[in-house]
Amino acid sequence: MNRIRIGAVGAGGFGLFALQQFLQVKGVELVAIAGTHREAAIAMARRFGVTETLEVESLLQLDEVDLVYIATPPFLHYPQARAALEAGKHVICEKPLALTLPQADELLQMARAGNQLCIANLMQRYNPLFEAVRQLIESRVLGEFLHGWFDNAAGDEGLSPEHWFWDSSKSGGIFIEHGVHFFDLFEGWLGKGMVVASQRVLRPGSGLEEQVQCVVRYANGALVTFYHGFTQSARLERQEFRLLFERGELTLDEWVPTRVRLRAVVDEAQSRTLMEIFPDAMLDVINTYSGSERLARGRHKHFDVYQKIDLRAGMDVEKMRRYCELLRAMFTDQIAWLADRSHPRVINEDNGRNSLAMACAPTQLADSSA
Repeated sequence: MNRIRIGAVGAGGFGLFALQQFLQVKGVELVAIAGTHREAAIAMARRFGVTETLEVESLLQLDEVDLVYIATPPFLHYPQARAALEAGKHVICEKPLALTLPQADELLQMARAGNQLCIANLMQRYNPLFEAVRQLIESRVLGEFLHGWFDNAAGDEGLSPEHWFWDSSKSGGIFIEHGVHFFDLFEGWLGKGMVVASQRVLRPGSGLEEQVQCVVRYANGALVTFYHGFTQSARLERQEFRLLFERGELTLDEWVPTRVRLRAVVDEAQSRTLMEIFPDAMLDVINTYSGSERLARGRHKHFDVYQKIDLRAGMDVEKMRRYCELLRAMFTDQIAWLADRSHPRVINEDNGRNSLAMACAPTQLADSSA
């Protein structure tokens, strides 16, 4: 396909942000918008020069629409994606793909039967840091991966008590609405995992689910803790990944990671390998070792170390600029597959389904133990 014509469903702030990136990809154009929030929909139409906004049903009947981009609240994803697939359209949907696993499985079955695209926008795997961390783990340059944390202290200033986000029948709950990105990232790094514990905290006086955490055990036996709390002023919002290895620890900042800090003890060859994985990094030497000092021990193992290092990378990268890059990369990858079904995609239909499965498991476990 040399030309992709998009019909956008949903006219909120993020839909506008994402479409501006998709439309920078060569051969892509916006032909129709459907939105229930009339003021926002009209503003989006004005931004892109679309003459009028439509109802969803009318948009899906347009022959000139090849691909439907869905940016509505989560409870609408399944019915709208299903209707789009039935109308013969390809689908890119904001996360989560659906609210339940049977719904996601039905969408994927329909897409495969029709040779159609049906993905959730899990653009995090297009981040160059995703590949760098994968190489770090697989190379074992710092020894075995031992433990991980994802800590999300999120702001809730823009989420009034009446917002659909707090209604699990509309959002699926925090793990499903928000956690899928991070379950997908760690599956890309460590393979499939199993949820072994999960908890939730309700806001006093309102009963709203405001904090969740779970522990996932991965194939090598390592545990990873995921925490999401929507409790902060936007000024205090922060996200942090931490990955612990036998000979060091990696920290990534922001929910779209841009900055890296790695502290480790390494020998000469390992220092070189780390600079190959993070080629733009600055490596500070904190200490050097010689003679008998080079012998280090951990986990009842002996290993040789030349220096203690503090490596930093991505300090000048702007998060929003990187976010824009990831959206363009995701869309470019998917339309390449539409043109050539042999094209190997970074994310495919299984990512949306598997990340939802991982999110449903701790949601159900936390509910059952509440």
